[in-house]
Amino acid sequence: MLLFLAHATLGVASTQAPAVPRVGAPMPPRPSWLHVPAPGGARTRYEDLRNSVHGLNLHTVCEEAQCPNIGECWNGGTGTIMVLGDTCTRGCTFCAVNTASTPLPPDESEPMNVAQSIAQWGVDYVVVTSVDRDDLPDGGAGHFRRTVQMMKVLKPQLLVECLVSDFRGDLTAVEALATSGLDVYAHNVETVERLQPHVRDRRASYRQSLAVLRHAKVAQPGLVTKSSLMLGLGETSSEVRRTMDEMREAQIDILTLGQYLRPTERHLSVVEYVHPAQFDEYRDYGLSIGFDFVAAGPLVRSSYRAGELYLENKLKRAQTQRGASPLP
Repeated sequence: MLLFLAHATLGVASTQAPAVPRVGAPMPPRPSWLHVPAPGGARTRYEDLRNSVHGLNLHTVCEEAQCPNIGECWNGGTGTIMVLGDTCTRGCTFCAVNTASTPLPPDESEPMNVAQSIAQWGVDYVVVTSVDRDDLPDGGAGHFRRTVQMMKVLKPQLLVECLVSDFRGDLTAVEALATSGLDVYAHNVETVERLQPHVRDRRASYRQSLAVLRHAKVAQPGLVTKSSLMLGLGETSSEVRRTMDEMREAQIDILTLGQYLRPTERHLSVVEYVHPAQFDEYRDYGLSIGFDFVAAGPLVRSSYRAGELYLENKLKRAQTQRGASPLP
């Protein structure tokens, strides 16, 4: 009888449902160690870039999304701009971007206008991103391709990362962008497989995202690929590690991990504030399984210090090819 009760108790514990995020759910108190630093001040590179981006009429995710790392990235010469408008065709429950099924058509002059502005902006590394555009036959891949090509013509030394949608899994669209001359192909998996239906639009999927990133490297061998995970949505540590393993199987080179922060009360509540020590453990694990670089921390975002990450990765590879010991 005691043996039966012991098994019954274990059975109840083992079948407890894992956590999932919900809109309107109670949230844990925000910890004291989670704070956003001031972006900079006068006579800093941040101030110079802020003034120039306004003068050039560029739209940056850094400002519009109120990114906590804007000071660090802009002082380091990295900027993230948006193309293809500000209205998304998807409705992910973590994102505060405007949504509609039929956004305005793309501005055909935008690739050249953006390239000309970026050439004057004074950044060393630019991240080009956009909303999802499922209304376009190629998801906007051709627009990205033209933008990259024009930037490279006007400023050949510029390093370009494109942070893009999954293009509905259209591998032809993926290939068009991967072969455009960009330096880093980025697409965010966002969360672990179990939580995908709770976090992302139904048109996105974990397997589709991994397939897109895998094909980008097939289409352009040697291309650096990158992805990102939001933590604090109810994932377990074993799920995070399994996701990282599968990302490496897809040959993703760079990974960023950051804390999910609710943009408004109409979006998913935070399930957990992940401690910085746990982020350190994930970073160490990622490096141990072969990622070239892992940025992990509560305020890390997908384009966090993008230029520095890419350049360090590039230096490590160059040293390895010369037969020297890689940088520590």
